[in-house]
Amino acid sequence: MKVLKFGGTSVGSRENLTRVRDIVAAVGEPRPVVVVSAHSGVTDELLRQARSAVKGKWSVRKLRQRHRKLYEEIGVDPAVVDPLLEELRDLLRGLSLVGELTLRSLDLVASYGERMSVRGIAAWLESQGLPAVPIEAYDLGLRTDSRFTSATPDPKCFPSVRKALRSYKGKLPIVTGFIAKDKDGNVTTLGRSGSDFSATLLGAAIRAEEVQIWTDVDGVMTADPRMVPNPRSIPTLSIAEASELAYYGAKVIHPATMLPAVDNRIPVRVLNTGRPEHEGTTILAEVPAGKGTVKSIAYKRGVTLITVSSTRMLLQSGFMARLFEVFARYDMSVDLVATSEVTGSVTVDCDKQLDAVVKELSECSEVQVDRELAQVCVVGEGIRDRYGVAAEVFGALKKARLPVRMISHGGTKINISFLLEEPHVRKAVRTLHKVFFG
Repeated sequence: MKVLKFGGTSVGSRENLTRVRDIVAAVGEPRPVVVVSAHSGVTDELLRQARSAVKGKWSVRKLRQRHRKLYEEIGVDPAVVDPLLEELRDLLRGLSLVGELTLRSLDLVASYGERMSVRGIAAWLESQGLPAVPIEAYDLGLRTDSRFTSATPDPKCFPSVRKALRSYKGKLPIVTGFIAKDKDGNVTTLGRSGSDFSATLLGAAIRAEEVQIWTDVDGVMTADPRMVPNPRSIPTLSIAEASELAYYGAKVIHPATMLPAVDNRIPVRVLNTGRPEHEGTTILAEVPAGKGTVKSIAYKRGVTLITVSSTRMLLQSGFMARLFEVFARYDMSVDLVATSEVTGSVTVDCDKQLDAVVKELSECSEVQVDRELAQVCVVGEGIRDRYGVAAEVFGALKKARLPVRMISHGGTKINISFLLEEPHVRKAVRTLHKVFFG
C-alpha cells in the first residue's frame, strides 16, 4: 500500500484536483491512503482570523467564499463544509469574548483548514467514481504530546492507526494532514511541513510500500530555479543530503518529517502534481556509495557573523565553552564555527537576541558583528573524500573574483560551506552550478 500526500497548491484549483484524481486512480489496488493539506491560502486566513478575534474583529466570510468558489467549480455542494464553518464561527466568537489566544486555541482554529478540505475532496472524488471517505487523522488514533503548534507524535499509536485504516478496506481514505490529538483529546498540530509529517507517520504505521509527496516542483533540484537557468532534478538523495538541503532552504520536505519513513526503510518520493510523468526525487536512508558526486548547490541569506577576540584567553582552556554558553542561554543556534588561539567566529541566522549576546560577550572580549552575509553550501555524499572538490569550488570562486569570508569543510562528509557578502550570492551559486552541472 502507498501513501500519497497532496499539498495546498495541489488541491487548490479544479485543474489540479483533476490531476489529483487521475494520479490517485492510476495507483489501482490496493487503494492508497491519501493525505491532504488545507486548500491553498486557507491556513493563513484561519490564523489571521484567530489573531484578529482576540481584538474583537473576526469573520468567516473569506473562508466561506474560498470554499464555495472552488467547490462550485468542481461540482461539489459547498454545504459540505457548512457545519464546520458554523463551529469555527462559534470558536472565533468565544476567542473575542475572552480576549485571549492560547497555543491550544490556535491549533484548534488551524485544524479547520484540513478538516474542511478532506470533506470537499472526498465528495469530489466520490462524484468521479472513486469510493472516497473523509477521515480526521485523530479518529484513526494518531496521538501526540501536548506541545501545541509543534507536537511530537507518539509511535505507540501506530498499531491503532494500522487497525483503523484496515477497517476502510475497499474505500479510499482521504485523511487530514497536519493535525492530531493529545492524550486528553485536545487538537494538536505537527508544525512545519505538518502534512508531510502526517504522511510519513501513516506510512510508518501501515508499513507502506512508498510515501509520495506531491508538490508543484519536479522533485529536489540541483539549485534554486530562481537563481540558475535550467537546474536539473536530482533522481536520488540520502536523508543526510536532503536534511542539509532543507536546512539551507532548498524546496524539499523537512528532515524531521522524513524520519518515520526512513527509520522504517520506506522510500519517500517528491513528485510534481503538474507533471506526474516526471520521476521526481527519491529519498532513501542511504544511497549506494559513489565517487563523492556533488548533488546540489544551496544557499541561505540573512546570516550574521560574530567574531569574538580576547588576548586574556591566550593559552587558557574554556574559551569556546564560555562563548557557546552565552549563545545557549539566549536560545540562539550557532551554525558555522572557526577558531584560533584567541579568536572564535560563529554564524547565526536569527539576531533576535543578538544585542544582549553582544553586550554580555563585550564584557570580557572584543566583539565584531557582520550582517547581511550569505552562506553557500555544496552538498553531496562523500565529497569530503573526493580528491579536488574543494579546489574546484574555491578555484571557481577565485576566477569569478568572489571574496570568501569564512569556510567550513570536514565537519561533515557531505558538504563544503562558505560565507560571503549577500550581494554576491547569486553569482556564487551560478558559478558553482556551471562548474559541477555544466
